[in-house]
Amino acid sequence: MDSNNTKPFSTSNIAYDGIRLEVLRNLLEGIGDGMALTVVRASRSSIVRASLDFSTGVLSANGDLIGQGLCLPIHLGGMMPALDSCLNRYRNSVKPGDIFILNDPYEGGSHLPDIFLFKPIFLDGVLLGYLCAMSHHTDIGGRVAGGNACDSSEIYQEGLRIPPLKLYAEGQPNETVFRILEKAVRVPDKVLGDLHGQLAALSYGETEYMRLAKRFGIEEITEYTEHLVNYTEDLTRKALSSLPDGQWSFTDYVDDDGFGIGPIPIKATLTKTADELHVDFTGTGPQCKGAMQPVFQTTKGIVCAAIKTALSALGTSIPNTAGCFRPITFTAPEGTFVNPLPPAPVAARALGCVRVFQTVMGAFAQILPEFIPACSGGTEFVITMAGYNRQQTPWKPWVLVDGFLEVCSGGYPHKDGADAQHVWTTNISIAPSETLEVEIPVQVTETNLLADSEGAGKFRGGVGIRRAYQYLTDDAIVQIRADRTEHTPYGLYGGHDSRRTYVQIASGTELTNMPSKFIETMNNKDTLIAEVPGGGGWGNPFERDPSLVLDDVIAEKVSIKRAKEVYGVVIDKTQKQINYPETNNLRNQSTT
Repeated sequence: MDSNNTKPFSTSNIAYDGIRLEVLRNLLEGIGDGMALTVVRASRSSIVRASLDFSTGVLSANGDLIGQGLCLPIHLGGMMPALDSCLNRYRNSVKPGDIFILNDPYEGGSHLPDIFLFKPIFLDGVLLGYLCAMSHHTDIGGRVAGGNACDSSEIYQEGLRIPPLKLYAEGQPNETVFRILEKAVRVPDKVLGDLHGQLAALSYGETEYMRLAKRFGIEEITEYTEHLVNYTEDLTRKALSSLPDGQWSFTDYVDDDGFGIGPIPIKATLTKTADELHVDFTGTGPQCKGAMQPVFQTTKGIVCAAIKTALSALGTSIPNTAGCFRPITFTAPEGTFVNPLPPAPVAARALGCVRVFQTVMGAFAQILPEFIPACSGGTEFVITMAGYNRQQTPWKPWVLVDGFLEVCSGGYPHKDGADAQHVWTTNISIAPSETLEVEIPVQVTETNLLADSEGAGKFRGGVGIRRAYQYLTDDAIVQIRADRTEHTPYGLYGGHDSRRTYVQIASGTELTNMPSKFIETMNNKDTLIAEVPGGGGWGNPFERDPSLVLDDVIAEKVSIKRAKEVYGVVIDKTQKQINYPETNNLRNQSTT
């Protein structure tokens, strides 16, 4: 069990200028955005520069988040516990030119592929704050390339654990850390290249933050950043106050733990009282043998991202600062899926993060039925491909991580879900096929919208994706992490769930259905096919405007057969027109 400590509002007597505060807020977020652009331009791997799996932020001298770039909501809240762990070790020896490094999930990190870098910022000998750049790295060592294997049974199998250390001390690099990292990973050119991309972002951020500090002055920027956090808390409390008091529960499921054991329930109970919200995970399944569970600080961060998302539907623009966490408390029994104990593996924890988010949003859909969409589509699908170029001596390793996590939104109470784009917790980009093909011996033979994959509804969910990878070499190791083969993305208020996940391997003329989580060796001309479902629907499908159904049929998102059977819309196959007499008759029969 754990609770956030609520910090009191500042007692400063400064008369704050609201316009100046908003200017500062945007300048801090702008620094985060500039750091993010620097990461993209300076990094080497496709998962960072094409898929955008990284985040940047600015933190105050006491470790509060005061600005985050337009990066991943899944990382919201993760920077503060990581910095706390660094400061717990080095609080009395933070000096100009230092850079801290960390990836250990049980000492402030999230999972081993995410490496956090923090740089303290000083002006005239005064510590002003910290900059953070964290990236998901292509490899971190361990038993399976890419560091995302579902079937690791303890964290020691997942790769190199980096406790809080100084990567730089007063401007001098720690060659020991660099050398260990270089030797621990399969693709040091990619990993060290991305690490230097993070360092470049910190350098950019330092220049801009120093410029900002000189513009405002040390005293004013210190006071205003504290007020910004308190202002965020005030906005969050006011938004919570507008909700009714009460208690709501929702349960969603992870199909299995990577070892065939499941389902794993995730139950969230929200209790709202006045301007505070308590989130209780009692009833959630125990920690599992496989690696898709998040550590507790990650669970808390993703819950706060869900709450911030839900409150934004009310029209409140809440800054990305530590203040949004203060009105929220948690209960999560130790040893459960959302609060595992060492040595539980957590490398594939994004699967659990997405499901936690969807569970909390399911509870919010009961509080705000006119605002919250149905479940986002996807399977938390991630494919890691690795092998060796045997034409070189010594053999040259290659590793690539590609993913489709939440590939579309569910249907909203007032509009359809968005098709084929990452949403909500992940918000990453779909890597272009050409990028993948340049980096590794694979050809992406299909990336298509997946017809009939939406959750039907008055407002349908977004449609999913079909993607196929053909391998151009022998002995390629392929690791798949996916889900939603049993418990599909849920619909709301009469909306249907979407379809199941399908993963297949085509080898010659043989087509084999695969489980959602596996490791397999692929050979030349073998093809892996992934069909990722769309989002859940909202409302009764028979209430959908027939013209919208026709539009979907013409766009080949919905088949004529499905239009009739699920939406009650009869469409002439030849002329692609609605047969209104038969449609009305069919829909009237359903109501009698």
